[in-house]
Amino acid sequence: MKFIFCSEPFYPNEVDYAYKTEAETVVEKGFEYELFSFEGLTENKVSSAVRFVKSSEKEQTAVYRGWMLKPDVYEILYNELKSRNLKLINSPEEYKHCHYLPESYEIIESHTPKSVFLPYDESFNFDDLMEKLSAFGDKSLILKDYVKSRKHEWEEACFIPEATNREDIERVVKTFIERQGEDLNEGLVFREFVEFQPLTNHSKSGMPLTKEFRLFFLNGELVFISEYWEEGIYEQEDFPKDLFLDVAKNVRSNFFTMDIAQKTEGEWLIVELGDAQVAGLPERVDISKFYNSLGLTPHELWRQDDNGHKFVIDTFPCKADAFKAVKDFENRGHKQTYLVEKS
Repeated sequence: MKFIFCSEPFYPNEVDYAYKTEAETVVEKGFEYELFSFEGLTENKVSSAVRFVKSSEKEQTAVYRGWMLKPDVYEILYNELKSRNLKLINSPEEYKHCHYLPESYEIIESHTPKSVFLPYDESFNFDDLMEKLSAFGDKSLILKDYVKSRKHEWEEACFIPEATNREDIERVVKTFIERQGEDLNEGLVFREFVEFQPLTNHSKSGMPLTKEFRLFFLNGELVFISEYWEEGIYEQEDFPKDLFLDVAKNVRSNFFTMDIAQKTEGEWLIVELGDAQVAGLPERVDISKFYNSLGLTPHELWRQDDNGHKFVIDTFPCKADAFKAVKDFENRGHKQTYLVEKS
């Protein structure tokens, strides 16, 4: 397995400062990484952006750790890397499935705040919007696009006190769209505001922070849990792990996150899903433990026959490469039972 990081804007051979510790950890674990220019890729200077990415002799799994990419840009990166025998752990379809809330909403719908969404294009108008928002009655709402909110501009571009107040809705929506500018991700999402367990107020924006946790899933397994916010004092919380594991079974992604929080009256909800390749880690997270959770040690691939006998097929440098081999066998029509175990 190989990791993919963004380079520093003016220093193409250096890792973006925000991910320098992660890159150093990857090397300490015995793995290699490649660099590409985020700015070049997002400005459609593709050949220049990936010019330093070396090809692999044989196809291997790659994991991107870096800034968020719009799905069409991620697809470009995916294809460029694939042409060099580096196959990102999530396909473009899998990336979009978790990156855009409307794509995965039906999977988490019964365990997440009620939401409605609509594309923002030439057909958008406030009459149609008010009709859609009537489903909320007079409840409070949160506004975001398909990926991001402007939660640190809480009053101006995020929070709507009443879903029936057209004046407030128009004000917040117009401010949000103006400030998102070209960064607007495809459409608008309106979510019922839910009172989660409070944590603190953000030291700069004053936004109320809640006790959110981020769960990382790799190949269907819950591998890592982190606190969501940098600030505030977290206490260890017991959450219904089985519930979230059941939901995770239906998520169409190999590597994704699930943000969760507890309502003030006790119920746990899913805030949203995300592609784990572009999921941030708080500074206080132990980066080494995070990368250990990804199975960066040798793993064996076993095959079990119809009589229950197990045979070792091969040993791989990490868990992800072993699971890739399983998928390759299954795609070729091999229907035996395969097991991946740590060597």
